[in-house]
Amino acid sequence: MNLDNINVIALAYLGDAVYELYIREKLINKGIVKVDDLQKEAINYVSAKSQVRILDELISDNRLFEDEIDVVKRGRNYKRNIHPKNTDIVTYKKSTGFEALIGYLYLKDKKRLNDILEFIEVK
Repeated sequence: MNLDNINVIALAYLGDAVYELYIREKLINKGIVKVDDLQKEAINYVSAKSQVRILDELISDNRLFEDEIDVVKRGRNYKRNIHPKNTDIVTYKKSTGFEALIGYLYLKDKKRLNDILEFIEVK
């Protein structure tokens, strides 16, 4: 499968699900079992602002390879002018790049995906 031919928004759609599942599992493994508490804690990781913070850390720490940065840029630059009301368009586009990266790595290299996800400290 040539991942360059997959629509970047489809990668972001997949990445959103993979990332959300990862965070939920980490929180449950920490002993949080009430759904309301899980939801409140998950927001600290899955919100667009949180995803951008994590992406910026990955980039500033030089943890991404060139092909991964290209996927982030494709997701960020995708021509789509709609965004949720609770975030600005720049944050939304950068978070889409993060989600596209997660989807890309899920399809390409699960070991590398795990390395990236382990970088995220779930408290």
